[in-house]
Amino acid sequence: MLQPKKPKHRKQMKRVRHLRGVETRGTKLSFGDFGLKALDAGWVTARQIEAGRIAMTRHAKRGGKVWIRVFPDKPLTSKPAETRMGKGKGAPDKWVATVRAGRIMYEITGVERATAKEALELAASKMPIRCVIVERTRTIL
Repeated sequence: MLQPKKPKHRKQMKRVRHLRGVETRGTKLSFGDFGLKALDAGWVTARQIEAGRIAMTRHAKRGGKVWIRVFPDKPLTSKPAETRMGKGKGAPDKWVATVRAGRIMYEITGVERATAKEALELAASKMPIRCVIVERTRTIL
């Protein structure tokens, strides 16, 4: 599972307002020829990121190269089940990545167009937000 090695603070505030607006960084393909771009904003958990990665690599039969462009660095806390109110904030439960609209989440290269499209569709089905598959446009000089 992806998570930071040593976070500065064990617990963070939720800060849902960071999900507003569109992404300004990480909106273009940098490494691969095909990518998965987020159309909505939301939190993507480390488990969902890992499930998407596994689905992509298995469909590509371990061929090509996959890049993960999001990292879960925000801890979400939760209190145990059937606990009364009060007694402080709960313990860190899971790690999430804050993804805004326009962010490239995965990139893949080294496989055929049809295989890459199917692999990215599998990864998109694991995500809690709407996604679209983007392709690098090649300019021949």
